[in-house]
Amino acid sequence: MPSFHRFLVFRVNPLWIQLCYFVCVSALGFVVLKVLKPKGVESFMPKDLDMYFMSVSATTVSSMSTVEMEVFSNTQLIVLTILMVLGGEVFVSVMGLHWLSFTFKKQQTENKVDSVCSDLGSSEIELGVVSLNDVESKTSGKEDRYAINTSFSEDFRLNSIRYLGYVIWCYFLVIHVVGVQLISVYLIFVPSARKVLKNKGLHKLTFSVFTTVSTFTNCGFIPTNENMMVFNKNSGLLLLLIPQILLGNTMYPPCLRFLIWVLGRLTKRGEFNYLLKNFHHIRYKHLLPFRHSCLLVVTVFGFIVVQFLLFCCMEWNSEALKGLNTYEKLVAALFQSVNSRHSGESVVDLSIISPAILVLSVIMMYLPPYTTFLPTKNDERSGRSREKEKRRKGQLVENIVFSQLSYLAVFIILICITERKQLKDDPLNFSVVNIVVEVISAYGNVGFSMGYSCERQLNPDASCKDAWYGFTGRWSDKGKMILILVMFLGRLKKFNMEGGKAWKLL
Repeated sequence: MPSFHRFLVFRVNPLWIQLCYFVCVSALGFVVLKVLKPKGVESFMPKDLDMYFMSVSATTVSSMSTVEMEVFSNTQLIVLTILMVLGGEVFVSVMGLHWLSFTFKKQQTENKVDSVCSDLGSSEIELGVVSLNDVESKTSGKEDRYAINTSFSEDFRLNSIRYLGYVIWCYFLVIHVVGVQLISVYLIFVPSARKVLKNKGLHKLTFSVFTTVSTFTNCGFIPTNENMMVFNKNSGLLLLLIPQILLGNTMYPPCLRFLIWVLGRLTKRGEFNYLLKNFHHIRYKHLLPFRHSCLLVVTVFGFIVVQFLLFCCMEWNSEALKGLNTYEKLVAALFQSVNSRHSGESVVDLSIISPAILVLSVIMMYLPPYTTFLPTKNDERSGRSREKEKRRKGQLVENIVFSQLSYLAVFIILICITERKQLKDDPLNFSVVNIVVEVISAYGNVGFSMGYSCERQLNPDASCKDAWYGFTGRWSDKGKMILILVMFLGRLKKFNMEGGKAWKLL
């Protein structure tokens, strides 16, 4: 068992560990969804590939859909909720933090045992006469002041990591509990929102929990076929979801750092100050330096303001916001702008918005969540340079790894090949632009989709029927399998942020 632990910690790349995790969770989710019966099973039964696609989409928090959401039964919606929790970045990261704490503790124990054994001598070990008293006397005689300080420092770091885990769990639970309560109260006091659920046969509690989890994890699934378009007049509900979107993704590092600072002020515990000043030693990538966190806040809200202003200018009198008053249009524009980064919940039909907004949305979907416009200090990245020194052995692998744009280009080309017949026969729906939007949305784990319309067919098909699922639902099985791969790689793209450096454009 110890040798297996050493193998996982020091030999196995974290990329492969997380890949196995997401693949296994997706497979288990598919089996459970397959066993459970959807609504209207007599008239419709999703294909196995579509059910697996939906399981992968929920686990990778991508919200790409090939099946209408209202097809799923209440029990299946609960399963999708669990998959979104297990695949959410905050949950995965805190589990990794617990693994890191266990690793430090294990390593610290092994180091102490190795040190004691080396001091006692090989002869005593072979005779098996080492007792606890021997260890205590031997170590007490050997320890100097530096060793005591080192041991204390390691214990303090381990304790700080444990505190960080508690803080994140509280952050996670409080936001979900408060979010569910707020949505439930809104549904009680707003008859129009409650009527939507009644007409669609959705339970209020299931909707509240499902929507809160999906919003916080930035998955983008909503139990209604129309996503949030059916609630475009419920501005209060949209305003309740916007903070949850930010707290679960782009604003998570600044909020986490601020929460640790507040707890440090209130409790006077040294562990919280240690977390703020020694973030490099913690090795938790979501705990950013103070300056980086401040710049991230400015960048996030800067992107939102730019999108909001452009959306209002281009779409104010368009078909997308038709029927809304001034206040509802402002809230809808803000909600759409916030969701374009990684959430994917939508109050408008993307197929009818202006090309300028669509291009901006594609750029926002491509950007990683912690993109910072202003540069950070070089000394804040000194810890990363040390890690790069340790990775020289993997230099050959790094040289052949492509950049993110290269992978996107490859995926788009492959899908254009698999869907070449539809590209020729149905060019308005199966346009290269629509495929690009779908691929980047899947790679960014966003979930925006251009959809499919029978009215855009050049050669109308009498059997064609519009459905409330993503454009991917009309793709061939090969195209869907490629997009499944895109969602997995997109969920793990954090391991390839520096890929493609071997390619020099001169």
